[in-house]
Amino acid sequence: EVQLVESGGGLVQPGGSLRLSCAASGFYFNIYAMSWVRQAPGKGLEWVSAINKGGGTTDYEASVKGRFTISRDNAKNTLYLQMNSLKPEDTAVYYCAKQRTSVSYDYWGQGTQVTVSS
Repeated sequence: EVQLVESGGGLVQPGGSLRLSCAASGFYFNIYAMSWVRQAPGKGLEWVSAINKGGGTTDYEASVKGRFTISRDNAKNTLYLQMNSLKPEDTAVYYCAKQRTSVSYDYWGQGTQVTVSS
């Protein structure tokens, strides 16, 4: 059974940092690209970042580029998202997702809440 379990969310002040983790199990983690996707209150899903299976290629949504860093540890079957210089508009539930193709996902985690507020 495929499982993706996110952790690391919380309440942080503007300008602060958080590191999200996503523990994967039930599939060969090291042969799939992975993404982070978020959903802000009252809005639709927004892709945030993606990383290829080896970790050598990454991509970011324009508003987070330079502030967020995606990474993975294939030995630990874990995906990460380091978020720095957080802004109130980053407030959302963050999900990790297993990519089925370059533009679609087949498994999601339960999400972790990130709230940026003073």
